[in-house]
Amino acid sequence: MTKTEDAKKAGGKKYKEKIMNTIEGYKNLSEEDKHCFHIYYGYGKGKTTCVMGLIMRALGAGLKVRLVQFDKGYEGMNEHYAELNTLRKLKEIGYDVEFFSTGCERMNADGTFRFKNTDEDFKEAKRALGIARELIEKGNQDLLILDESIAAVVYHLIEKKDIEDLISLWKKNKKFELVMTGHKLWEGLEDKADLVTEMRKVKHYFDKGIPIRVGIDF
Repeated sequence: MTKTEDAKKAGGKKYKEKIMNTIEGYKNLSEEDKHCFHIYYGYGKGKTTCVMGLIMRALGAGLKVRLVQFDKGYEGMNEHYAELNTLRKLKEIGYDVEFFSTGCERMNADGTFRFKNTDEDFKEAKRALGIARELIEKGNQDLLILDESIAAVVYHLIEKKDIEDLISLWKKNKKFELVMTGHKLWEGLEDKADLVTEMRKVKHYFDKGIPIRVGIDF
């Protein structure tokens, strides 16, 4: 049986060298250049699920987290996003997390969604942009997530320039990690990010008649 010390020395020499070079190179970066811009996108399930996991990890490491949700409104009664119940409890017991839900009610009484945008939807999208801009300018967090911000462009609630202006503002004030989510990228957006992950639909249980379920999908 191979001993642990022998296993540590065996194989993977080139990979180990690459890791060590990366670690040493990282030490020499400026504090600003150590912060990255992530995009999680695609038509597969998992984008918000992914960033919620990132939030849990960041909070567990003692980081300050801010979350702005575009077009995921909460009027104070019908919470459609169960993960926010967890964030509320974490905040109550002392974790440094703040979240801002913007947007109007989209859920119809019969369980379907309202797709057409109203004047109030556009106002709420502008409010989300304002919150995001202020958080970036202040820079008082270690992780800022702008959930569905890219989707807000695709659904014509805001303009491409609005998102690109936020990215430019962050690049002038790179004190924290920036994350955006959405369904579809436009030309040039990928080039602005340090990490891009696509959630691609391979199969989905909705297609065989299983609707979205509390605790699994929302």
